[in-house]
Amino acid sequence: MTLSRRTFLAATAATAVGGTQFTSAFAASPPGDVVGKVTVGYQGWFACTGDGAPINGWWHWSHNWSQPPSPTNTAIVSWPDVRDYTSTYQTAYPNLNNGQPAKVFSSYDQQTVDTHFRWMQQHGCDTAALQRFNPTGGEGPTRDAMAVKVRQAAEQYGRKFYIMYDATAWVSMQSEMKADWTSKMSAYTASPAYARQNGKPVVCIWGFGFDEPNKAWPASVCLDVVNWFKNQGCYVIGGVPTHWRRGVEDSRPGYLDVYHAFNMLSPWMVGRISDLAGADHYYNNVNQQDQADCNAHGIDYQPCVIPGDLQSGHRRHGDLMWRQFYNLTRVGVQGLYISMFDEYNEGNQIAKTAESAAWVPAGSGIRALDEDGTACSSDYYLRLTDDGGRMFKGQAPLTPTRPTAPMPDQGVGGVVFYEHVDYGGAAGASLAKGQYTRAHLLAAGVQDNWASSVRVPAGWSVTIFAEDNFGGQSWTRTADTPNFVALSPNANDQLTSCRIS
Repeated sequence: MTLSRRTFLAATAATAVGGTQFTSAFAASPPGDVVGKVTVGYQGWFACTGDGAPINGWWHWSHNWSQPPSPTNTAIVSWPDVRDYTSTYQTAYPNLNNGQPAKVFSSYDQQTVDTHFRWMQQHGCDTAALQRFNPTGGEGPTRDAMAVKVRQAAEQYGRKFYIMYDATAWVSMQSEMKADWTSKMSAYTASPAYARQNGKPVVCIWGFGFDEPNKAWPASVCLDVVNWFKNQGCYVIGGVPTHWRRGVEDSRPGYLDVYHAFNMLSPWMVGRISDLAGADHYYNNVNQQDQADCNAHGIDYQPCVIPGDLQSGHRRHGDLMWRQFYNLTRVGVQGLYISMFDEYNEGNQIAKTAESAAWVPAGSGIRALDEDGTACSSDYYLRLTDDGGRMFKGQAPLTPTRPTAPMPDQGVGGVVFYEHVDYGGAAGASLAKGQYTRAHLLAAGVQDNWASSVRVPAGWSVTIFAEDNFGGQSWTRTADTPNFVALSPNANDQLTSCRIS
């Protein structure tokens, strides 16, 4: 019996379980920093007044950057979980429903970028595509500084990164993008963390061929830019329209030569699907045909995986994202591009997000991760990305059933404090990894100076502090501890804040 292409790919993926090396029957390129890897789109475009950024405003938090975000002046639709950041900034939103002040982070703080890349390291995100819009205007100095911060974090946490030019609304793109690469961005390829594929530094250009007024460059101009980067010795990825192959709907006709000039194609998917039927439609009618076209032209294929617009209720507590991981693994794609890591503006972020109404501003109408009635931890979509990436790489079984538990205590495990010794009395909520002040613990049902025992998942560590904001006497536990009285010094009824890692 001759195996169909679909059956062959499924069999290949199934027999790869347990291996550590990505293989694809149709890869144009061997494994590198994008082929066989999970790449995340990284905006890094949030700033706050007072953070020292050259832009000096509430960059991408507000519509009016001179004023802090508020219910009537906001550019976001999802609320970040900020418990892991050491510096946060007060907004003009009402307090969170748990009584905590409504604060946000700044991407300009190195600690923020470090935290993001630590999350990437912990959750199988191999490579970050740093978005770079037209840097010749007022945003340029801040974007330049973000490249420095991303390089430092990538080097520190063993991640790769590359520059992803977004050509949207860039009028003099043809000359200015080349000049920017030559005079500034090409220097980053000297970093050991800069992504390489086939021995070449990776560059992505997003936006060519889209049928939108702010992306109206002729095909000849686009082709010139692609070939220029290739002549600089780069491996060039194209962030292209969803329907690039047929030149319809979101794609201008007559750009197929531009698309085929790229080394890798990464078609856009945000806004294209909102349910499982949509994901299956693209698997049956778009993804397999895209892969076949790429195979025929020696191009690598890196389709997008989206978690779904949280505010519109598309996520289905992870099932939408998992269906894409499953379908694209069956297709045999060469890489995955997560859209996006930190896109709180469109609600498609995988970075830590408010897990329940307690963690969003009162009266804001912003949906939390449990919006459909299923409780999800703030890091759920990071954990889901980790599991989906492992399946894609053949390190976990190919399965249509999502294996990732929405809450850590549903098979993943979280830290739980108890009122009495031997895990008796009342129990606090299962706590994910992060930093918890007195107020955070109170919101999680852990009273001040109350805990007498704790359960700690294998491989985790919890440091208990006797004072708020991680001060005073401390105790570190790396396993279940049934009796705080037995610790030296006595830790019974001493917990006021803690760090979990």
